[in-house]
Amino acid sequence: MNSSIYGYLIVFHAIAEQGGIAAASRKLETAPPSVSKSLKLLEQHIGLPLFHRTTRKMELTEAGQRLLDSTKQLVQSLEYAVESVQDLGEVPTGTVRITLSRFAYQLILKPHFAEFCRLYPHIQLEISLYDGTVDILQQGFDLGIRFGDKVEPNMVARKLLAPFAEGLYLSPDYAAQYGIPHTPQELPNHCLIGYRFITANRILPLILQQNGQDLTVEMESRLIANDIDVMADGVRAGLGIGRIFTPIHCLLPDSERFIPVLQEYWKHYPPVYLYYPQHSQKAKRIQVLIDFLSQKLDENGKP
Repeated sequence: MNSSIYGYLIVFHAIAEQGGIAAASRKLETAPPSVSKSLKLLEQHIGLPLFHRTTRKMELTEAGQRLLDSTKQLVQSLEYAVESVQDLGEVPTGTVRITLSRFAYQLILKPHFAEFCRLYPHIQLEISLYDGTVDILQQGFDLGIRFGDKVEPNMVARKLLAPFAEGLYLSPDYAAQYGIPHTPQELPNHCLIGYRFITANRILPLILQQNGQDLTVEMESRLIANDIDVMADGVRAGLGIGRIFTPIHCLLPDSERFIPVLQEYWKHYPPVYLYYPQHSQKAKRIQVLIDFLSQKLDENGKP
């Protein structure tokens, strides 16, 4: 293969990521005519157009999308390899982008990110909160945090937190007015603080575990939220039974006022993992964050 193709691919990925020639040239710190020429030569080599061009934007053709998908891992691995050599003898520098759920932020990142930023002043930490599943390779993230160790090929999963339960809690005021349920069969007589799952735009059903099997319970809701802080506020206000992950409950300043109910039926979740592309840890800016988060969590998976 013509060695120039690797350079053309770097340009192609920058255009796809930035959405245009001018933005790609700024990222690559090169002149727009040079970027245009590299794209033209790559399209000539492949024999197909890679972008639909309009006066306002550039969109990938079918061939362009296939080329992007099939070379993303290769190009990123090459960039990490070059960066690892540049890092020799230097302080960690650059941007690290991490995506995680609000729960993971509250429990894992919030207590420690300021310390990380002070320790590594030349690293720009970019935090993106999103409760859905993210393809970090396609969306340009360096790291992600989520439940479970099942990740895409060429990805690494590193355990951060041990398994834990989703607890059910109510307030003393609610208990005084409506009583405390002692069996799942009593729950339909109570109110649930509903949770709307943003990515699917649906209400997350209440799922308990009974004799090793999932048990779905239908309940009415006077309050629906898509945020764990609002959920806790709803419990405090006596608006219903709220679902709160047990590690988050431990962090609440008034946790003693949250009455646990039906503990033997609580649903348990798998461990929480940090995941990242296989070769990304070669870049010092990424490796230091991986090491930092791992050191902040002890061997039992506790913050």
